[in-house]
Amino acid sequence: MAGAIIHRMSLRQTVATPEGKRRYVRTLFATIADRYGLIAVILWYGRDRSWKRRLVRMAGAHAGTRALDRATGTGHIAYLLHDAGARVVGLDVTARMIELATAKRDVKHRPRFIVGDMTALPFPSGCFDLVTTGYGLRNVPDLGVALDEIARVLTPCGQLLSLDFDRPSGALLRTAYLTYLSIVGGALGWMLHGDPDTYRYIPASIRVYPGAAAVASQMRARGFAAAVHHRVLGGFMAIHHART
Repeated sequence: MAGAIIHRMSLRQTVATPEGKRRYVRTLFATIADRYGLIAVILWYGRDRSWKRRLVRMAGAHAGTRALDRATGTGHIAYLLHDAGARVVGLDVTARMIELATAKRDVKHRPRFIVGDMTALPFPSGCFDLVTTGYGLRNVPDLGVALDEIARVLTPCGQLLSLDFDRPSGALLRTAYLTYLSIVGGALGWMLHGDPDTYRYIPASIRVYPGAAAVASQMRARGFAAAVHHRVLGGFMAIHHART
């Protein structure tokens, strides 16, 4: 038990620093890639997909919209945007995620998927009308740098939409939320990977995450003319909507 507590404390300390978080996240997502789609289904009883559809509706993507889905994972949001008519690039730092996203459809009926770093986007300035991300902002090693890069590649009046966990402001509710994620995450990590700490990264990352309101403030401070967040699942999750 003492060893497990020390390990969890080490995880919290690791994700509290940009370089430590960068190394940990890259290793983690390479490990969980093949189970990635299953986790959200189990944690939120399948509701994750409806939240992503809501995000895409809010974006108003249509034929001709140039969209970047960063931290695309296995491509769920990218495919929704593609099916709405947008010209989509899905980007993820994990090569296995890109392999899985690409394998879903043949080349004529899928977005373009590439491996790339969210904090150093391999695109010229002002080349996208829309940037989306699901669970991406919380995982970047430096949120400010990531927001700067998003603002750079967006056109004037471009949109950013982000779905992610939020951190409840009330101490009791926050404790219950993080405890739920720790218990369920530990069980999933043990069953799927033989390591209970695999998915305890989620509550560890939430503990050092600024929270939805603070992230919206950072967006405005980083060059977005407007940024708001919409509560999802009673405030346990949030969708950010910002414009340059």
